[in-house]
Amino acid sequence: MSRRRGTGSIFRKPGCATWVIQFYKDGKRIREATGLTDRAAAQRRLTTRLYQVDKNEFAARDRKPVRIEELFVALKEHNLSNRKGRPRELPGRWRHLGPQFGAMLAVNLTTDDVRHYIRQRQQEGASNATINRELAALKRMLNFGRQSTPPKVRVVPYIPMLKENNVRTGFVEDEAFSRLTAEASEPWLRTFLELAYSYGWRRAELLGLRVRQVDLRAHTIRLDVGSTKNGEGREVAMTAKVAELLQLATSGKAAEDFVLTREDRKPVRDFRKAWRNLCERAALGSFACRACKQPVPKGGQCKGCGARRPTYHGLIVHDLRRSAAKALRAASVPESVVMAMGGWKTPAMFRRYAIVSAADQRAAAEKQERDRAENSPYFGPYSTDTATPLAPARDVKVQ
Repeated sequence: MSRRRGTGSIFRKPGCATWVIQFYKDGKRIREATGLTDRAAAQRRLTTRLYQVDKNEFAARDRKPVRIEELFVALKEHNLSNRKGRPRELPGRWRHLGPQFGAMLAVNLTTDDVRHYIRQRQQEGASNATINRELAALKRMLNFGRQSTPPKVRVVPYIPMLKENNVRTGFVEDEAFSRLTAEASEPWLRTFLELAYSYGWRRAELLGLRVRQVDLRAHTIRLDVGSTKNGEGREVAMTAKVAELLQLATSGKAAEDFVLTREDRKPVRDFRKAWRNLCERAALGSFACRACKQPVPKGGQCKGCGARRPTYHGLIVHDLRRSAAKALRAASVPESVVMAMGGWKTPAMFRRYAIVSAADQRAAAEKQERDRAENSPYFGPYSTDTATPLAPARDVKVQ
């Protein structure tokens, strides 16, 4: 019996046990192998496709499978046009992903391929955190392709992630910060240190700060919406020292000029060299040979193996962000206020720093002592003059 026009058709090829469905979209015939041996199930598949065509939801499968390298290029262009992420971040990840996955068809990628990549990177000495960032970039490429119309990727395979210790470590105490400021001879660097240590703002947020965002009359600094990592704007009040330094940093500049500029009024972009030299002078960083790990002078040659280009070990810029959060909590500033000042969007992100204020710790210890004194016969009465409860007198039996 012939079907009514527009209802598609179902048939089997000679010698084949599975059904093929056929229908039309925009006058173009489409055939799809269902892989089903049950005719009723194949009919349901056809009905679904006809419904998708009627609602304009059907996307024909691309005849040419996409390579993972094409997904990387598409995501890179998307990030650049939308100014998402750091410009060199995704290409940096691809430097390791490309040789392994670049020429591979996305449809052929399996979890076993990803596990093989993990083992290879571990043998090269990459940390779990570095490998996870690379795998996250690979997953973003695949998901970006899956969200396209029509989809470039139908199924994203399971990509396992490695366990990593993501608790942030590395803090700058007041004494170490004083050494840093004493060695910071350039005005822009001294201002950067004070802002980072006071508010915990990220390096990019501080380097992108413009004069119009500094209100010396109201003693406030404002980060515009979209200029921060989480996309939200922030405003903080100036300390006396911050106001003094910003007065000098913004003097004679136009509203759109950058706050942090060098002597020639050019904005500060990359200051890794200046930072490492500063930390070395303040005895908070050092240089070591890449090969034999022996200490060497900055820019010098290793006396042991003769290797050049020593690697830096010591304080990093992001340590100032952690230190600001710790100092604010030690000053009994509520966690919600610290998060708002520094731009931590969720409590989970902030707690990765493993920071608890000293006041909270003291209050917890006192509460524990008081509870023991009231409920345990072993502990004596609680004394407010000492952190240790008074032990009860005991009878001594002489044998």
